[in-house]
Amino acid sequence: MTALAQLQDAFIACLHDDGAPLPPGLDATRAAGMAVYRNGYRARLLDVLAETYPRTARLVGVEAFHQAAAHHLIAHPPSAWTIDRAGEGFADTCADLFAHDPDVAELAWLEWAMQCAFTAADATPLTHAGFAAATAAFDAADWEQLVLEPIAGTALRPVTHDLPRLWCSLSNESGHATVERLEARHWLLVWREGEEAVFALLPDHEGVALAAAVGGASFGEICAGLAERLGQGEAAAAAGAILNHWLQMGVIESIRAH
Repeated sequence: MTALAQLQDAFIACLHDDGAPLPPGLDATRAAGMAVYRNGYRARLLDVLAETYPRTARLVGVEAFHQAAAHHLIAHPPSAWTIDRAGEGFADTCADLFAHDPDVAELAWLEWAMQCAFTAADATPLTHAGFAAATAAFDAADWEQLVLEPIAGTALRPVTHDLPRLWCSLSNESGHATVERLEARHWLLVWREGEEAVFALLPDHEGVALAAAVGGASFGEICAGLAERLGQGEAAAAAGAILNHWLQMGVIESIRAH
């Protein structure tokens, strides 16, 4: 390790830990300056989390959010080159700290996924016409092996609360949080639509199918999963309906053979 790398590591350790020794070459007279810099660094990171998770902060309150953010930054100090990654994994922290209020972690996950979708690479979704042309000569084996490639920035997870309604209720600082449990589990889908990050709730069977697609499952495997959940009689119609829905929403970028 070079001397510069050692100095950088020592400096970062001193930022993260009040008890860490000063970097080589800095005497005790520099300790006050380091303390000022450390406080400014931590305050900026807390500001970043507040900017990344404004609705989560409104949901739990300023004091509770500040404590959760500080806990997250201590347990998971940022290591990426860009400061906007400081909030990565905060939803997991919320799941631990607000275990009796799962809506908090679900909302935090949504806010992070929206940010990631917004900064995802530009991509053009596959249209119905493009899909029809690409699959015009498919036989049964081709359909079985078909793999759907989701558009960049696509993310989804199962949820138990009405996140679209909660999101809207917290759109401004004076809003009152509307927290409502869903009657059945749904999946929250986030994707990039043009230059905007958007989201929607999907019924459980569609969410499971799309999660399989995101994971690289073939269309045949997706259909087999639908058959297990819905029965053979409904699986074929459901597969056609959800494929049409995904193309309509613009969450499929391309297709390929398994």
